Amino acid sequence: MTRKLPFAENVNAKVEKIIEKAKNLPEERSNIFTGETVKLPADAAAIYDITIIASVLSEKRPDDLGLVKTLRQGLDWFMKHEPKAYMVLLD
Repeated sequence: MTRKLPFAENVNAKVEKIIEKAKNLPEERSNIFTGETVKLPADAAAIYDITIIASVLSEKRPDDLGLVKTLRQGLDWFMKHEPKAYMVLLD
C-alpha cells in the first residue's frame, strides 16, 4: 500500500527509510494516555512516531511553527487514512 506522506520533503525522506525497514510488518502502537493499542501498517506507524515526537517537542517549543506544522500534518493524515487508529491513538 502506497500512501502519500504528509510531511516536508526532508521529514518524508526519513519516514521512507523507516518504512522500508519495517515493510510488510504490522506494528503495534499504544495511546500514551490510555494504553489502548492498535496494529498499524509500517507507513502509519512511522507517521505516528513522527507525529508524537512533534507533539512532545511542540509543547516544549510552542513558537517553532515547523513542529506545529509537522504535528498538524500527521494528525490530518491519520484522520484521512487511518480514522479508527486516529480515534484510539490521537483523539
